[in-house]
Amino acid sequence: MKESLRKKLDLLLARRNTINEQLSDAAVVRNRDQFRKLSIELAEIHEVVDSYANFLNLEREIEEVENLLDDSDEEMQNMALAEISDLSQSLQEAQDAIQQRLLPKDPNDNRNIFLEIRAGTGGDEAAIFAGDLCRMYKLYVQGRGWKYETITESEGEHGGYKEVVLRVIGKGAYSRLKFESGTHRVQRVPKTEAQGRIHTSACTVAILPEADKIDEIPINSQDLRVDTFRASGAGGQHVNRTDSAIRITHSPSGIVVECQDERSQHQNRARAMAILRARLLQAEIQKQQEERSEARRLMVGSGDRSERIRTYNFPQGRVTDHRINLTLFRLDEFVSGTMDPIVDPLTAEFQAGLMADIDSFDRWTRVDWRLVKRVSRLATCFIDHLPSLKSKPTFFLRKCCQSTAVCLMSWLTLP
Repeated sequence: MKESLRKKLDLLLARRNTINEQLSDAAVVRNRDQFRKLSIELAEIHEVVDSYANFLNLEREIEEVENLLDDSDEEMQNMALAEISDLSQSLQEAQDAIQQRLLPKDPNDNRNIFLEIRAGTGGDEAAIFAGDLCRMYKLYVQGRGWKYETITESEGEHGGYKEVVLRVIGKGAYSRLKFESGTHRVQRVPKTEAQGRIHTSACTVAILPEADKIDEIPINSQDLRVDTFRASGAGGQHVNRTDSAIRITHSPSGIVVECQDERSQHQNRARAMAILRARLLQAEIQKQQEERSEARRLMVGSGDRSERIRTYNFPQGRVTDHRINLTLFRLDEFVSGTMDPIVDPLTAEFQAGLMADIDSFDRWTRVDWRLVKRVSRLATCFIDHLPSLKSKPTFFLRKCCQSTAVCLMSWLTLP
């Protein structure tokens, strides 16, 4: 394990001990907000800290067993070697678990989801397959102990669904099903086929995290420009003889609200602020809906068979995920809700990609930092010989060329 990573984990271990001490303090228990924040922080770090504690215990056990290698008894040495081999494997697994838990987390992973299934290419058979997919996901949701509710559904003429939207309620629903978005292709003999020919149809699946409910938009008073003017129309001196009308301009959004219906400036201002909040709320909801529509469009594509992420081949009894080139000949089990044999490898592949990106970034920053040091040496040499430029220009150029060559050679031989 890298020393920099070990130092960070030591800090997390110390932080957990500090939080436990604070949570046992009566003053913190009485302060609900502080108690809640500390509890959330403890829940976020306890898994990686527990893994690190297990890693440290395994290291200590290996050190103790290595002392037995100095024993004169050959049988004892062989037992120690076997024990070290097993502990080393466990140590590597513990280190891998730590690295996985340290990967950046998707903030939507624990959210509920909207699961949208739509029939694509294939006519009635595509609608029937959409019904099969809906049943598969319902069984998977029930197996995980989650709940679901049907939001909308449009049934096909020969069964299944042209479109169905489910709301899945459960912790971690998005993290487990987010890789299901895309085009799902089926190859089988349809119920509507009289000559027994195999048809290829497709459905699209979109997994969208449930957004936070927007109750009110915060408004900064510094973002408002308030103008007063005299109202127009009938109503006496309170309307057209005093500056009772209000115009409020919200600078970030450009929304302008005017109100002159009330008799006093304060009443008009209160009503104008209420209208402004309503318009800002509507604009935010519309923005949220547009982002959701765009996310859905990017996820599902056109619904054509060629854009498939997974193929369900019923004659061969296989299911193939084309993103990770994984084929299982357990189609009946898979469509009955046993989806983890593909969901788990997809998650592992995603995490491996994240780890590879992090390692590549570490190597890039390390080489880049060494390059900076080489260039700084070159600049220092240039500055040191700058006074000789006028008196001995040939000597100056020769020294600069020599320094440049040395720096380039040392950089090219970096590990």
